[in-house]
Amino acid sequence: MLAPQAPRTSCAPPSPYRGQHQRPGRAGSAVFPANTFYVYNMPKFAANLTMLFTELPFMQRFEAAAKAGFEAVEYLFPYPFTKQELSAALRDNKLQQVLHNLPAGNWDGGDRGIACDPARTAEFREGVASAIDYATALGCPRVNCLAGKLPAGVTPQAAHATLVDNLRFAAKELQAAGIQLLIEPINTFDIPGFFLTRTDQALAIIDEVGSPNLFVQYDIYHAQRMEGELGNTLGKQLARIGHIQLADNPGRGEPGTGEINYAWLFKHIDAIGYTGWIGCEYKPRATTTDGLGWRSALTQ
Repeated sequence: MLAPQAPRTSCAPPSPYRGQHQRPGRAGSAVFPANTFYVYNMPKFAANLTMLFTELPFMQRFEAAAKAGFEAVEYLFPYPFTKQELSAALRDNKLQQVLHNLPAGNWDGGDRGIACDPARTAEFREGVASAIDYATALGCPRVNCLAGKLPAGVTPQAAHATLVDNLRFAAKELQAAGIQLLIEPINTFDIPGFFLTRTDQALAIIDEVGSPNLFVQYDIYHAQRMEGELGNTLGKQLARIGHIQLADNPGRGEPGTGEINYAWLFKHIDAIGYTGWIGCEYKPRATTTDGLGWRSALTQ
């Protein structure tokens, strides 16, 4: 439940998809006395530039995101671009970068991460150094580790042991650089064979790694497909969740186009005290800008 705040003289809200709304208390309510206001911290949405504004070349998407009202961005991989050009795009458009991934192998060739592959440990550790280099230059406070698909000929036990060892290494190196490490469960409908698929599995791995610098990246879309229980999981595990992402199901479209009750979920995320960014990692049905009406429609 949201705690009542001191009386205020104005309740005019700013932007409908970031910042704060102040709403009047319910008259006669023991929780919200008459003529008081509570502060409703609307979720802060970051544009995922890998998924949004794809009608434009990648480096033009920063400006498009800023013009659409976003104050932060994330994307899968910075490595095809120089640190200088990415830094300039962020600076010129007054954007924060809030997330990118560790190198994940040959993405175009079908890799979806290499952290659970015993044959690629050296490659993984080199990737940690690259991620630190980019994140430091871009002011990015967290990076995500994609566990990858179970390699052919590797037992689940061997993949698990490799993932734990690699995460211990990465968490320590990233902590020394002041960067948070995340791991993300991904559904097996979109990526068959992916090794890390459920929140409870991720939490058990975090416990085994034993680092204070390892958290869950909670993607609402993937969680809905694999396990549901979105509100309860977010509330129960909030302290162990470092970042949230969204899309609706089915189809991975904009919020409000599928089965997830995002109007309720956004209020719940606010009420439980999440103050981080929510990455918008969905597939627009038409152009990105045409589909952004959900931000105001679902956050009133």
